[in-house]
Amino acid sequence: MIRVLVAGLGNMGRSHALAYHANPEFQIVGLVNRSRPDLPPELQGYEITADYAEALARLKPDLVCVATYSDSHADYAVAAMEAGAHVFVEKPLATTVADARRVADCAARTGKKVVVGYILRHHPSWQRLIAEARALGGPYVFRLNLNQQSSGPTWEVHKALMQTTPPIVDCGVHYVDVMCQITDAKPVEVRGMGLRLSQDIAPTMYNYGHFQVLFEDGSLGWYEAGWGPMMSDTAFFVKDVVSPNGAVSIRMPESAKSDDIDTHTKTSLLRVHRVGQGDTDLSMDDEPGHQDLCDREQAFMARAITENLDLTRHLQDAVQSLAICLAADESVRSGQPVKL
Repeated sequence: MIRVLVAGLGNMGRSHALAYHANPEFQIVGLVNRSRPDLPPELQGYEITADYAEALARLKPDLVCVATYSDSHADYAVAAMEAGAHVFVEKPLATTVADARRVADCAARTGKKVVVGYILRHHPSWQRLIAEARALGGPYVFRLNLNQQSSGPTWEVHKALMQTTPPIVDCGVHYVDVMCQITDAKPVEVRGMGLRLSQDIAPTMYNYGHFQVLFEDGSLGWYEAGWGPMMSDTAFFVKDVVSPNGAVSIRMPESAKSDDIDTHTKTSLLRVHRVGQGDTDLSMDDEPGHQDLCDREQAFMARAITENLDLTRHLQDAVQSLAICLAADESVRSGQPVKL
């Protein structure tokens, strides 16, 4: 039985806690949150405390799930490992490359397992997209975005996230990770642009941005992310990978909504286009929803611990995708391309 402490009870923290609750390999020993949120019935019987350090020292968990805001990820993860616990940490791994490397170095030094919440890595349809794209052969053009026409409670969550992290970093790490898995080439340069479209966020923050990343093999990627009630829901979900031999695309139904969390991972249909051969549509019926994917992430976490999986490359990839997105943010703010 893996004794787990969950820190942070927002959308992702609750989903991970539900995954632990339902999985007999885990036992939740405590929940940490600064306020007392409304929780689903399954989680209402667990102890909640506001003091992470106190809970960590008193409960001595085998695993800590870090699902707090991004600026505390690195410190919480390192504290957990220093206390003898493995770590599941939501993306982004940190808010600076130095902090991300600090987490990776601590994992190497302590021998503790660290899994980063790249949910798409556990999605069979995205795994298929990556495999089909790699089969076409590079170099590649990646055309990816995720814009969210958020309002009400979702916009409040986005504004809270933007106190520390712009959308192109928070969401971008997922899709840059997909780019890197397909090309497997070294990123060499990033160019970014962004704009503040709301008076509701700090003058130093922007809620819309896009960037281009250039790879050593000639591949290039474009990613776009915007949050807020002003965002268009037209072409909010573009997922294209193009190569000299064809393309692989995710095609969403017209009824899809940009603020639906399941839309962010569901694929509906994969279209594989091969030059001279036409198109093949691969139906992605019965694919996992958001909670199912969180269940799969935590099942992988259990395997990592019980089977002593080597997660060195996993952490290297997490540091690299974060470095690309932070370079994009630097480019937005400086107005200059950033060499990697």
